[in-house]
Amino acid sequence: MEVGYKRTTIARIAAAVGFACGLLGLLAGATEHLWKFGATGWFTGGALLMLIAVFVLVDGAVAFQKTRR
Repeated sequence: MEVGYKRTTIARIAAAVGFACGLLGLLAGATEHLWKFGATGWFTGGALLMLIAVFVLVDGAVAFQKTRR
């Protein structure tokens, strides 16, 4: 298994879940439903997950690049 592969997989899963949360927030706002967290909560949670996914993906890329030298 390559270095950074697990982090890349985790980042991809977090990005998919973040996208789903953002989509739920968008749908909750468009249809004016108050699901568990409301439109703002789902959208904010999705944005936060996407931000974490980007940081984890960059960390995995840096770790992979360090082993190639």
